[in-house]
Amino acid sequence: MARRTRPAKYSAFGLVRRGITKQSWPRVWREPDWKSAYDVVIIGGGVHGLATAYYLAANHGITNVAVVDKAYLGSGGSGRNTAIVRSNYLTPEGVAFYDRSLTLYNSMSIDLNLNVMFSERGHMTLAHTDSALRTMNWRAEVNKLQGIDSSVIAPREIKKLAPSLDVSPDTRYPILGALYHPPGGTIRHDAVVWGYARGADAHGVDLHQKTEVLDILCEGGEGPDGKGPGGRVTGVRTSRGDITAPIVVNCTAGWASTIAGMAGVRLPITTHPLQAAVTEPVKMFLPTVVVSGSLHVYVSQTDRGELVFGASVDPVATYNMGGTLEFTEELAGHVLELMPGLSKMRLLRQWAGLCDMTPDYSPVMGPTPVDGFFVDVGWGTYGFKAGPVSGEQMAACVATNRTPELIEPFALSRFTDGALVGEKGAAAVGH
Repeated sequence: MARRTRPAKYSAFGLVRRGITKQSWPRVWREPDWKSAYDVVIIGGGVHGLATAYYLAANHGITNVAVVDKAYLGSGGSGRNTAIVRSNYLTPEGVAFYDRSLTLYNSMSIDLNLNVMFSERGHMTLAHTDSALRTMNWRAEVNKLQGIDSSVIAPREIKKLAPSLDVSPDTRYPILGALYHPPGGTIRHDAVVWGYARGADAHGVDLHQKTEVLDILCEGGEGPDGKGPGGRVTGVRTSRGDITAPIVVNCTAGWASTIAGMAGVRLPITTHPLQAAVTEPVKMFLPTVVVSGSLHVYVSQTDRGELVFGASVDPVATYNMGGTLEFTEELAGHVLELMPGLSKMRLLRQWAGLCDMTPDYSPVMGPTPVDGFFVDVGWGTYGFKAGPVSGEQMAACVATNRTPELIEPFALSRFTDGALVGEKGAAAVGH
């Protein structure tokens, strides 16, 4: 069968036709045969890995690519985040980078021919102290200089945008103002994963689920088994067999340092769980995304009416993704400080994902001291927001063997050169 170069079209006509004829929909992506050699192997079947594969094929014509994931596509951080997107960061490097991602998210439904339900509903970060308000003004000025729609608004305007918020001055944590970012919003995270997977598959990329990487094969390095600085990648060892490949890309988020260690590359990353929760659905009443760094909570309402909450990362570095009662109790208390009217709502479930945290809260992207081994890691709580631009830029980096200007500031070498990109001040909540 001839290989497709674009996904099959989804259309209203096709929906009606299949409804009348009762014709089944085709598989969204193939179950490819196993191959022992590829030009590129990407470890991690989340939005970063799939976007990299898609843009390698779509933008650079590199299609002999395998994406391997130890579970199913989107089962890691891509399926465990709160699906908020924005570009109102603190550093010029961060603002330019995330704004490109927001641009790609804006056109994604058309580009991938799949409705990813991007909702540009605005993003509001509350300030409860004078120091927080100064930081909001700082971020607003940085944003404006980069051409980003972002400004500080007063409590009266906040109340208009989110009537359920308690903006009275006699609360325990009075709201003094907010950084308002109209282009921010939410998007359907599983649709983003499916869109990139479908697009990559149509270009011929092989997506191997339930394929765990057990080792990265190297030669010529200064460490054991030819790994480490000075060496080069020759392939990966997986639970289904070895794959020969001159290029391996690590897109594994919470497991980033573990995978990098297989190639003899040390990363300045610790892994922390980040919990989230969702309520029962109710009538729409919260039209914007609301964030409070001081109260360690962020909340948005889905199109189905559920409230989706997130909080700060758990303080202890661990790979444990179990939920805790402490999280639920603290979350409920903080939310009710902001919106006392929610006291009768019921939480339906909570979950956790893993965040790969760097010392400066910015990612690590590009080549490593092991030739052919690339990383797209260190995302902390920002990973989903950066999925499209990371894929686009990493694909360019791999295809051209040159680091694109947009990701130059995020090189691994900055931790030895001292050129850190401090983004902690732009975090939605404290870390």
